[in-house]
Amino acid sequence: MARVHDTALHDSVGARQATRLDEIHGRFDPWLVGIMVAIATLGVIMVASSSIAVGEDMGVGRYYFLSRHFMFIGLGLGLAFAVMRTELKTIEKYDRFVLLMCAGLLLLVFVPGLGRSVNGAHRWINLGISNFQVVEAVKVIYIVWLASYLVRFRDEVNATWGAMLKPIGVAVVLVGLLLLQPDFGSSMLLLGVTAGMLVLGGGHLKRMMLPVLLLLPAVVAVAVMEPYRLRRITSFMNPWEDQLGAGYQLSNALMAVGRGEFSGVGLGASVQKLSYLPEAHTDFIFSVLAEELGFLGVCLVVGLFVALVGRALWVGLKCVEMRRHFAGYCAFGVALMIGLQSLVSIGVNLGLLPTKGLTLPLVSSGGSSVMMTCVAFGLLLRVSYELDRAQRQVARLRGDAAAPAPAPAGPMPPTHQPPLPVPPATAKRGTSRLQQRVEPSFGGRSHA
Repeated sequence: MARVHDTALHDSVGARQATRLDEIHGRFDPWLVGIMVAIATLGVIMVASSSIAVGEDMGVGRYYFLSRHFMFIGLGLGLAFAVMRTELKTIEKYDRFVLLMCAGLLLLVFVPGLGRSVNGAHRWINLGISNFQVVEAVKVIYIVWLASYLVRFRDEVNATWGAMLKPIGVAVVLVGLLLLQPDFGSSMLLLGVTAGMLVLGGGHLKRMMLPVLLLLPAVVAVAVMEPYRLRRITSFMNPWEDQLGAGYQLSNALMAVGRGEFSGVGLGASVQKLSYLPEAHTDFIFSVLAEELGFLGVCLVVGLFVALVGRALWVGLKCVEMRRHFAGYCAFGVALMIGLQSLVSIGVNLGLLPTKGLTLPLVSSGGSSVMMTCVAFGLLLRVSYELDRAQRQVARLRGDAAAPAPAPAGPMPPTHQPPLPVPPATAKRGTSRLQQRVEPSFGGRSHA
């Protein structure tokens, strides 16, 4: 009778403990929120400054692009809020579906009546109110699939050729679809994110060198076989040689950066944005920012993106340390995507890289880019929320374990019940480079 009473007491305590854990909520990382708000605010200011002359020249009004920027930020915030309210385990369930979605979206641009061609490039689909560049959605969806894959094969990806080559093969297929559009810049970004996540997910570095060396000649061939890409490379080497031709964009961008000097010519006082610098409110908005805000403004933008990427990597590291691998890999993927895209965009504006059609995340004017950047930020904030919730739950469990058990209300007869068996510790199977590995199992797929 006493044993039954003790068992019931134990079950009731466990139920109350589980209820308390379910009631614990996390919070979104305040540093990430602050940095994201700062970048978005700076983007609104620069779009307002750089797009007025463009709108007047096109006859659509001074604030046409600014109003559209606000509209797309609003839509992006709605999508980001939905992602922030969704459990990561729910997102992880649809890993194979999102992979099919990536390929399907890239094929939609070739559907007659739905795909939209601009200057010979098939990168958009017509949604009625606006064109949508599908690769922006593919970037985020692909990160989710790759994070799920690294969780399911986190042992084999470092030990077998097949597990490591599968995501590289998927990336090559997606890159092939992108090159048909064509979109060389996004293709290289996708390959870079794949390589970075494989390294952080435990991929064998020496094995990874072989596919990199095999793909390198193909990348070079793709870069030089198209005449317009070859002109971009040659003009990048010396934009002043053909200043009014192939080097027009880069030479005007460099003149804008040079005019800014240390503190800039003043907000709104840029000259290059007045019909001299093409795409002043999108691809080359950083040059306008450098002209108006100077070296101080450049340092501010670079510092914000460095802080965002660094904080995202830190959140991912903490998730992996707590064995929340899917969350950690999602954070790594978003950090790599934002970091590489901002690095390429800034490098192009400063003449350090050949011209690519990549915008500065959440700063450049745009529709699909702004919305999907908000979705990526929402995914990152969800990761930080679940990390904080897990840390609070662990702290609660440790506090309950340290607290003495309450004494029973009445006298209890002495019992000699043996202590409850402790389940054996399971071997830690994480293969991230951020923690020590154990010998992998080759018996089959591992499931998180």
